[in-house]
Amino acid sequence: MDQVSEITPVPHWHLTDDALRHADTVSDQLACFAVMHELRPHLRDSEEFLQRIARAIPQGYRILAAWDQGKVVALAGYRFQENLVYGPFLYVDDLVAASSERGKRWGERLLAAMEEVAAQAGCVRLVLDTGMANALAQRFYFRQGMLTGAMRFGKAIGGAA
Repeated sequence: MDQVSEITPVPHWHLTDDALRHADTVSDQLACFAVMHELRPHLRDSEEFLQRIARAIPQGYRILAAWDQGKVVALAGYRFQENLVYGPFLYVDDLVAASSERGKRWGERLLAAMEEVAAQAGCVRLVLDTGMANALAQRFYFRQGMLTGAMRFGKAIGGAA
């Protein structure tokens, strides 16, 4: 192999936390909607949610959900990427616990699993974004050993929000 790093996707990652499993079926994805809607309230309904997932899957997007008594209580949406800044990395698009489940360490468990998946895939970094005003999330990420490394800028195109 030459100097180029390769991300090795594995269809079924080995996860050590039995409460966590991927939501790869439509029924499992539908079970994730209520929790995702807490993080992404702009999603009008479960149909739009499924349509967005369907468009993201070809880009490698997956949802890892935390299940308790058959119900989704937290989730992480992620994908693999590679750029010239980091090399291969796992990007966490979404990380949320249901409001009734906060403080029960679901976020910590999901991030630990994301680290496992990233390591198995040959990634060198785990990356996520959070809002500048979201002090609670920032404090949580610092407690998980994550550090700020950049500031992201954005601009809406064509009237998009």
